[in-house]
Amino acid sequence: MANLGYIGLGAMGGNMADLLMAKGHKVTGYNRTAGKADWLVKKGMPLAATPKAVAQAVDVIFVMVTNSAADEAVMNGPDGLIAGLTPGKIIIDMSTISPAVSRKLAAAVREKGADMVDAPVSGSIITLQQGKLSVMVGGTKATFDKVKPILDDLGPKVTHVGDNGLALVMKIATNLSLAVQMLAFSEGVLLAEKSGIKREVAVDVLTHSVIASPMVVYRGPFVMKMPPEAWFNVNMMQKDMMLAMELGRQVDVPLPTTAVTNEFLTTARAMGLVEEDFATIFKVLAKMSGVNP
Repeated sequence: MANLGYIGLGAMGGNMADLLMAKGHKVTGYNRTAGKADWLVKKGMPLAATPKAVAQAVDVIFVMVTNSAADEAVMNGPDGLIAGLTPGKIIIDMSTISPAVSRKLAAAVREKGADMVDAPVSGSIITLQQGKLSVMVGGTKATFDKVKPILDDLGPKVTHVGDNGLALVMKIATNLSLAVQMLAFSEGVLLAEKSGIKREVAVDVLTHSVIASPMVVYRGPFVMKMPPEAWFNVNMMQKDMMLAMELGRQVDVPLPTTAVTNEFLTTARAMGLVEEDFATIFKVLAKMSGVNP
């Protein structure tokens, strides 16, 4: 049993903390909006008042927050996570943020004699619940070896991809394809529908065809009915697309399909669909096609 902390108890982070407790670990939590963690507190999770207090109470601290600014906010400052670190402690940052920001934070962590890995995941709450989550890890091999047994409790695939920041590069490279796939899937559905094939038939055929990636299988049915709560909303996906395009410019890789798909996310925001799952790209293309989404 490890003595763990978890900072950022939203939909994904909260479910990870719950799973870690179910695996027998002690977990101390922190969330900016404390009330969102009530369900975990009822299960026995202590809730700390600050990120610093989490760091002081545990040995290994998970972080999963929205973006680079949120990550820096919980890490820095007199009540921040770094302020509570002592030598030997480890941060596992699962947030999808700028690789450059992550490397800067890791350097600050090492100045305290602690260490940090970036460990974003590929998958959703459903993937986590099904035991199919995969974790990418960037950092030293020695620290990876220390935290891998804990990460194995979250999913069956835990991969060390290289130095700090490189797991984030891998996550960004993965996520850009999710949105691009969703747009391509939407094109196929609408082409079939406007040609006279029922939408549900087109979705059934495509989700059982050679294009049926896990993303298409999970989100394809969303073109029939969106989930009541977004798995990964428009803002979250657009943040990742912008990170991808920034990285593409840095390393001179053109990302044409990423750029086009990003414009559909901007359109979704303009249409008031920002809180919906990014699969709402279908609604944007449907309206452009003269189809009732």
